[in-house]
Amino acid sequence: MESHLFTTFLVAITLLTLTPGVDTLVTIRNSARGGWKDGCATSTGICCGLFLHATVSALGISVILLQSANAFQFLKLIGAGYLIWLGFTSLRGIVQGDSVFRLPDTGSRPFVIWRSLREGFLSNALNPKTALFYMAFLPQFIDPQGSALTQSLWLAAIHFVIAMLWQCSLALVVNSARHWLQSQPVSIGLNALSGSVLIYLGTRLALTEN
Repeated sequence: MESHLFTTFLVAITLLTLTPGVDTLVTIRNSARGGWKDGCATSTGICCGLFLHATVSALGISVILLQSANAFQFLKLIGAGYLIWLGFTSLRGIVQGDSVFRLPDTGSRPFVIWRSLREGFLSNALNPKTALFYMAFLPQFIDPQGSALTQSLWLAAIHFVIAMLWQCSLALVVNSARHWLQSQPVSIGLNALSGSVLIYLGTRLALTEN
């Protein structure tokens, strides 16, 4: 890749990473739930989803999704349903007194790495906006003379590093404020806010025509 193309990619992908979205919200939510380990594991799951999108883009499945309204609608509804489920989980915690923004009692809700990885991965993998971005964005930086899959995975690896640095930094910041976050008024307020935003994003995604 020529230097000016690489610089363009680096700037664009960095701005995309820093733009608040579902991945950022899920990372913050889980960091408040289980500390920086929870947040970093969630970020790892999120960033692993990038390789899925890169592979899909390289193999040309994007053509099927873009040309088949039913296929895209199905993907969109799955992603929307997952966001709504995450939001419902946050709101349910208010009623059950088990807010994700509370410090877990020792031994009662231990940090479970597979749970964090799964939530992060599904958050990213089921997000059609990320899929469409990769489908439209990555081909601009692919040399047709080389392997599209290899180049796509390499670009996704760069995105992986940038996103991990950013989201793990967020996890550390949130972890340092956990004692403030666990106070009951703040905990209920943030739980309600995160749950409502996730449900709103999921609902808007489901109702969007394209």
